Amino acid sequence: MPIFEDIATPRLDLVAVTPESLLIQRRNSPAMRIELGSVLGAEVPDEWPHENWELHVFEYLLKLFAETPEAIGWCRYLAVRHETGRTLIGTFGCGLPKPDTGEAEIGYGILPVWQRQGFASEAVVAMLPWLQSRRKIRAFVAQTFPHLRGSIRVLEKTGFAPAGTGYEEGTILFRRGPVETP
Repeated sequence: MPIFEDIATPRLDLVAVTPESLLIQRRNSPAMRIELGSVLGAEVPDEWPHENWELHVFEYLLKLFAETPEAIGWCRYLAVRHETGRTLIGTFGCGLPKPDTGEAEIGYGILPVWQRQGFASEAVVAMLPWLQSRRKIRAFVAQTFPHLRGSIRVLEKTGFAPAGTGYEEGTILFRRGPVETP
């Protein structure tokens, strides 16, 4: 059963990505920002989507949601800043835990104007306990590139430690865990 639960932090609402919101963004029509803003109840900046929210991500998620409906509301969230009006500023994602290892991979992306203000760390800190309360997770992992110092700092601030070479070419891996699952 899909989980459509928003997660609130002091400055963010993490809103579940749905097939509807993905299809709106994938069309990338001139009206995309208005349509997505209407669904989210938020302003969608001209800079949206961020650089890592690529076409293959839409295709992957649409296929995953069609094949595994319980992934809706688990795998991807949109970060909406709510301090002074609602503005879409980024994404947070988590893969389903691997059956053999219990590892779940996280990722995040924040529009450049909102980076270095603690939003990615705030999303990670809110999401990890929420994820653990819904699935058995042995450890969290994340990949980044060595030159992305801001991303590395987010991982370090949120309890991840370097764990060697990443799964994708040129990346480094960070791990948090093993973790206790309630």
